[in-house]
Amino acid sequence: MGTQEISGKSIFLTGGAGFIGTSLVQRLVERNKISVFDNGHRNSLRDCPAWTHPNLSFIHGDILNYDLLCAAIRKAAPDMVLHLAAIAGVDTVLRVPTRTMKINFIGTYNVLEATVANSRNVERFVDFSTSEVFGTHVYHAEEMSATTLGTVGEARWTYAVSKLAAEHLVHNYGKETGLPTVSIRPFNVFGPRQMGVGAIHTFAVRALKDLPMEIHGDGNQIRAWCYIDDMVDGIILTLTNPDAVGHVFNIGNPRGTVTINTLAEKIKTLARSNSEIIFVKKDYVDVELRIPSIQKATRLLGFEPKIDLNEGLIRTIEWYRAQLGSGSTSGLIHECREHVGSPAGNP
Repeated sequence: MGTQEISGKSIFLTGGAGFIGTSLVQRLVERNKISVFDNGHRNSLRDCPAWTHPNLSFIHGDILNYDLLCAAIRKAAPDMVLHLAAIAGVDTVLRVPTRTMKINFIGTYNVLEATVANSRNVERFVDFSTSEVFGTHVYHAEEMSATTLGTVGEARWTYAVSKLAAEHLVHNYGKETGLPTVSIRPFNVFGPRQMGVGAIHTFAVRALKDLPMEIHGDGNQIRAWCYIDDMVDGIILTLTNPDAVGHVFNIGNPRGTVTINTLAEKIKTLARSNSEIIFVKKDYVDVELRIPSIQKATRLLGFEPKIDLNEGLIRTIEWYRAQLGSGSTSGLIHECREHVGSPAGNP
């Protein structure tokens, strides 16, 4: 089953200027009216062709500002709402754990309330959660597998707890109000236009500049990497397939599974880099294993990833190479601890 194209819809995206949001907008803007509500913190959208498209409206705002959010949704009158806005990235979460909870939970509450109050004909409300809800060891985890809340006081789990609580909120709004809700748990998404965070982003940029590629810990952490085009296909299936309503879906690519060591070596080779791969001490809680089961998404939605890891890496490296070659380095260099797979795939 292929993805069904969407046309003639009004689509409202919170956090729509982030990595995943930008790719969605680029895919949807030609045939639909798109409204992006975003604080502009990590604006990948302004550097892509969709930014100047007449079908795109950009509202600079914070999802904690309920009145502004209501006004924006009322004006957009959306048929579909995609809630991507969140705080993500290990460094950011560790630095502002309280704000992380506010944005990810209270912000989600605001988006739900504003949608129910101001746009009664919404066909789909899609919430973006995270694979972090499964804890430190995730091997072919299914959507109904037990979630792990983590130790209280360990800031890393603030992100997962806030996202899991938001999932419950979204699901219950669906039951109580009839809002057609879906939750997505992205598993380590990568590709062109990813800025600021993510192991592949960091490795690729440093490899292209022949800078040392740092691996935190022993590099035996395991991840399954999903190329952005496959992620967008999965999202569109949740928007168009009536069987998606009321469900949570893992969206990822189990076939793109490698250790961080192998990932670094692949990127170094594909980038034709002279970088040295070095190991540094890991001083934070990490996820050692993260591989999804996507059987539910395959069965109910027809989701099947198409881009293998090597092909995705080649496309991604060449995009970063072009950016560096053109001097467009804004957002490309961001030294952070996401080398080993923080909540990648979240906006």
